[in-house]
Amino acid sequence: MNETMVCAVGNVATQPVYRDLAAGASVRFRLAVTSRYWDREKGTWTDGHTNFFTVWANRQLAGNAAASLNLGDPVVVQGRLRVRTESREGQQSRTSVDIDAVAIGHDISRGTSAFRRSGRPEPMAVGEPARPEPDWATPPAADGAEPEPDTPRSRRREAVAVT
Repeated sequence: MNETMVCAVGNVATQPVYRDLAAGASVRFRLAVTSRYWDREKGTWTDGHTNFFTVWANRQLAGNAAASLNLGDPVVVQGRLRVRTESREGQQSRTSVDIDAVAIGHDISRGTSAFRRSGRPEPMAVGEPARPEPDWATPPAADGAEPEPDTPRSRRREAVAVT
């Protein structure tokens, strides 16, 4: 419950590696996050230090990430931060910083992306019914007349309350 949630914006630094494990699908990749700042003396933007994170995604997110991400893609990753320190005899201790991803998406401030809905996952519990798809159709008009086709000129106006 008291986990550190982070949102990191950067670039995919390694090609995502997909694995189908007994516990479910898993994918991992390295994320490079570089700070940029305005250098007043030079009058230009300058790159600062680059931080690297290992991003882990599981189950449906893993399959979607493996199908969607490539080396160099600008992405936004949200997830739980994990910092681990390893020390081995006769060697320096190493610190690794991982993000267990909850959400991953392309950073569309730096390009375009086309979304495609993936197949529905199976219901989680045995016997649990799948949720029906919402009915997005326009309801019939109050007077019983059929609404006109949905084009910019024929869209019905909503009633507005004026106080």
